[in-house]
Amino acid sequence: MTQYANFYGYSDVKPFEVIKQVSDKTFDIREMKAERDPSWKMDFVPGGFSGTVVNQSDQKWIITSDPAGRIVRIRLGKRGWKDRFGNRYDLSDTPHKFYDYNF
Repeated sequence: MTQYANFYGYSDVKPFEVIKQVSDKTFDIREMKAERDPSWKMDFVPGGFSGTVVNQSDQKWIITSDPAGRIVRIRLGKRGWKDRFGNRYDLSDTPHKFYDYNF
């Protein structure tokens, strides 16, 4: 069974963990905690509205389970995994976090 579902909101990605398989096409997932790894330092240069992070593709995050995290039900449809609001998720064997500092 897949262990994670990553939420894709435009350019940002948030990790969720699968907590229950309701059926072949339905999962309950819970949002995970993601804290920026202190070993990754932003390389911030002037540009854009206020500046640009030129090394954002090298982001490192410490991702952990969050028992108090928000629970969402996702279903598989013709256009992939989505919640009731139409937000898109991809199932994965690893959790993934990305924050677009340049958006």
